[in-house]
Amino acid sequence: MILVLAGTQDGRELVQELIKAKYPVIASVVSEYGRKLIADKQLQVNDKPLDLAELEQFIIDKKINILVDASHPYAVNVTKNAIFVCKKMNIPYIRYERPVSSLPIYDNLYLVDDYQAAAKQASLLGQVIFLTTGSRNLKTFKQSPYLEQHYLIARVLPDAQVLTECIGLGFSAKDIIAMQGPFSHELNIELYKKYRAEVIVTKNSGKIGGTDTKITAAIEMDLPIVMIDRPAINYDISAATYAEVLDLIKKIM
Repeated sequence: MILVLAGTQDGRELVQELIKAKYPVIASVVSEYGRKLIADKQLQVNDKPLDLAELEQFIIDKKINILVDASHPYAVNVTKNAIFVCKKMNIPYIRYERPVSSLPIYDNLYLVDDYQAAAKQASLLGQVIFLTTGSRNLKTFKQSPYLEQHYLIARVLPDAQVLTECIGLGFSAKDIIAMQGPFSHELNIELYKKYRAEVIVTKNSGKIGGTDTKITAAIEMDLPIVMIDRPAINYDISAATYAEVLDLIKKIM
């Protein structure tokens, strides 16, 4: 049985490719919303986040013999837990790593290492900060001493739990854009204009994550971009395409 950590669009697409190839698959996502996006009644799906101990027990209970990590490039803890458990249990770990977006030469592009650095850099560039980094690290921005006097806009998934978390952090309804991406160049421009964005904060989530059009829209509007760089993790086995993943699994099974 193959376990796919599939909390992203490409993770879900990879699951479908494995099903087409007649492999036995279980998908793990992080919410009921993620389960609905898979939309395959025949597929076993775990829709609850798994910590280290829970992941290990899940692998035992479901008799998993290969783990494919197609989690988000910035879900560092998920990946580190998966690598640790696979080594401990001596089962193959395959990392599907979506390609990064090529960064343009743009004087207003600032590359930083983490969310804390992003908050600090953004504070120096404008008052209205448009956050396109997802919901997981909004607390870092909302509680940053550098952004106490700034106005924050959060673009997040249209998920009830996510919206509840945003409200709990102090975002008002008018400061939240709840939409499923990725977004076109034109829609990004309209949203930046509507919310009077002065700084765009994003991550290099690749083309499938909408990074390209976030950047091009910001450049067209001459807005500063604060880009959080991808975490550096070394993988023993990794793939950049679905075909490569299938080929690796074929060699293992």
